[in-house]
Amino acid sequence: MFNSLRALDRILRGEATTLPNLIRQDFNVPILGFCLLIDILGFLYGLCMGIFTLTGGNHAPMQILATMIKVPSLFILTLLITLPSLYVFNALMGSRLTFAPMLRLLITSVAVMLAVLSSIGPIVGFFSFTTTSYPFMVVLNIIVYAIAGVLGLAFLLQTLHRLSIAQNVRAQSETPAEPASPPAEPLGPLDHTSDHVLSGHVRVVFRIWVIVFGLVGSQMAWVLRPFIGNPTLPFTWFRPTTSNFFQGAYAAIRALTW
Repeated sequence: MFNSLRALDRILRGEATTLPNLIRQDFNVPILGFCLLIDILGFLYGLCMGIFTLTGGNHAPMQILATMIKVPSLFILTLLITLPSLYVFNALMGSRLTFAPMLRLLITSVAVMLAVLSSIGPIVGFFSFTTTSYPFMVVLNIIVYAIAGVLGLAFLLQTLHRLSIAQNVRAQSETPAEPASPPAEPLGPLDHTSDHVLSGHVRVVFRIWVIVFGLVGSQMAWVLRPFIGNPTLPFTWFRPTTSNFFQGAYAAIRALTW
């Protein structure tokens, strides 16, 4: 576990995704360790999210346990559903990345999302204790999940770009007539590279995939609800599948503003 935390810290600082490291094929994150880390970070945020049930929700302690289980499940299930599409999209764009590196990159991106999510967890926990407004807590958590998703997907696309650059550099280095060297400037995990910019159609394809990931994740959250104990409804592990996430989010925003 300590090694996984240290590896995640290096990723968050940008040390693990520098071009020299990627060219040396030094992006070897512990997949099993990261899966365990995803569960633990998800449990922590689920605790902060679920305790609202004791202050302004339906006062069902089981809701806390349910939310702790559902938060990591949300990300893992979304990962499983969207992994094949990202691999196919990446292959169509001419990347040499095989399935194993792609899986490693996606798990790492989910770990980044959960790291962001759990870091905001104390703020969500604070509001859980200090408000009784159910619509406010729903909207607050939607915003927090959106922030974590945007940062995690930005990390995914930038690292995917750098992995492609690293493969091209290694391929060119094998040709004596075309020596290649990586850019020397230090880059953070979300910084754009100054050279080797992806072509327009490649960026469009991966932006489409990001939208697909967001849609799947949003609807998966709707399928797994409730995450927050509604004060007008008894505790249940799952609610009937009616409507969709966007209608539910609109209803919460409308209830909050009106």
